[in-house]
Amino acid sequence: MPDPQLPKGQSGLVQAALFGECPACGARTLFAGWVRFAPRCRACGHDFNAYNVGDGPAAFLILVIGAIVCAAALVLQVKVSPPFWVHIVLWVPFTTALVLLSLRVSKAAMLIHEARAQVREGRIDSGGDKSQ
Repeated sequence: MPDPQLPKGQSGLVQAALFGECPACGARTLFAGWVRFAPRCRACGHDFNAYNVGDGPAAFLILVIGAIVCAAALVLQVKVSPPFWVHIVLWVPFTTALVLLSLRVSKAAMLIHEARAQVREGRIDSGGDKSQ
């Protein structure tokens, strides 16, 4: 079901993040590399440098994927009790692949959400109630 708050022709957040769609026009121009944002949209010129995604997605993925992998490794150890090298061979590539695949989508989701919510740096409101 389409979101009534999105401009016509725009995808939902999950689809836009999966395909790297521009938050302004919907073109698939968000990335210049695997996880590096393009400086601007090649279709409409929207400036992606105006958004500060930072390390939020990476930190979140480290915590979530780390917890999942640790739980799976503990279950494997308790049920099968494999040698230590099996854990290294199994979990290091699995964790690396999971983080790299998830990082692109999570960075795109955060930038698209910031754009749609019109998030900007904090400012002190100089107008409004003067009695405080």
